[in-house]
Amino acid sequence: MESEAVSEKRMRADARRNEDAVLEAAKAVFASSGVDAPVREIAAKAGVGLGTIYRRFPERSDLVAAVFRREVDTCAAEAKVLAESHPPGEALVLWLKRYTAFIATKRGLAAALHSGDPAFEKLPGYFRSNFEPALTSLLDAAAAAGEVRAGVAAYDLLRAVGNLSIASDEDGPAYTAGMVDLLIDGLRFRAVRPAEK
Repeated sequence: MESEAVSEKRMRADARRNEDAVLEAAKAVFASSGVDAPVREIAAKAGVGLGTIYRRFPERSDLVAAVFRREVDTCAAEAKVLAESHPPGEALVLWLKRYTAFIATKRGLAAALHSGDPAFEKLPGYFRSNFEPALTSLLDAAAAAGEVRAGVAAYDLLRAVGNLSIASDEDGPAYTAGMVDLLIDGLRFRAVRPAEK
């Protein structure tokens, strides 16, 4: 007979798997249909019942906030991985492109964040407290290597990429990518190589 502790551990593992499936499905559905997509669509994509979603995320805003936090965590953590596996300038560029993709897939999130819903009140602070340190470390390393100019504030760069990523439907992702490439080229202007200091 299975002990209660083992049974509870399995239930927790099942609950974690279900939550991961729901968050992955919600991320995909929000990217294609926006944050107002039917919960039924998310449940079907995740392979769970509506009850599973509503037990964990009673309000749509709870689900939107959870997806956002998870995506912020993943994107911010990638800065360290890139810094360990690429030269400083390349790591910075790769992360900025990853961040651009992060922004582009958040259809409707800006409107939700400014909706006045209390579930979203802490998200802008969460965004900054995760992304600013990640980007600052990449900027500092790239500046020290002479790959980009020094003195660029991480928050200013995050906002600039965010603004460029809000292209109209006619512009599309290629336009956004081109504008972000132009911004990256601007970061390289006046970069000082270590030997020149």
